[in-house]
Amino acid sequence: MASLKLFTLDNAEIGSVSLEDTIVNTKYNPFIIREAVVEHLARKRQGTHQTKDRSLVSGSRKKLYRQKGTGNARAGSAQSPVRRHGGTVFGPVVRSHEVSINKKVKKKALLSAIAQKLNEKTLVVVDNLNLGTYKTKDLAQKISHFESKKLLFVYGNDLSENFALASRNLPYVKCIRYTQLNVYDTLNCNYLITTQDALSEIEKRLL
Repeated sequence: MASLKLFTLDNAEIGSVSLEDTIVNTKYNPFIIREAVVEHLARKRQGTHQTKDRSLVSGSRKKLYRQKGTGNARAGSAQSPVRRHGGTVFGPVVRSHEVSINKKVKKKALLSAIAQKLNEKTLVVVDNLNLGTYKTKDLAQKISHFESKKLLFVYGNDLSENFALASRNLPYVKCIRYTQLNVYDTLNCNYLITTQDALSEIEKRLL
């Protein structure tokens, strides 16, 4: 079992927590990491973009002129894509951009991302996220040792209301429940800060 230092929110060391060696010794795998990131970003796309094809543009459906004898190329209706104000060919349509990957691959990717944070020493374990006040200034002062870098806080089942209120005005702070932890957010932050109970739940989820 590996041992990690346990801190308070204002960076005072108060003990240690244990973590399975399987997580610590996992090698970084960029191939499955890429698959997980693509899957995550694809799910966030709305897919509501659309252009009008020839069935949607306005105008008469009447044949413009007779088929033969005019010296021009044969033509159908004014909605033809080759004509001005005609429909779009192969334009974007409303659809889902979701990409599915294997559950085991997704879990391995998250395991790899967390192990990378451990190797970089940017995974911090805190005892809790409780605050005595809801003031943003007080929270900013407590976490000033992180130098206002991009921070991802992961909590257990409940988040202190004071912390939720104080953190929402800090653009470099994001709070998520342990069940929402994903590869993209893990790698997109400078520091991954997790509570002790959230870390144990993440450990169960991965192993």
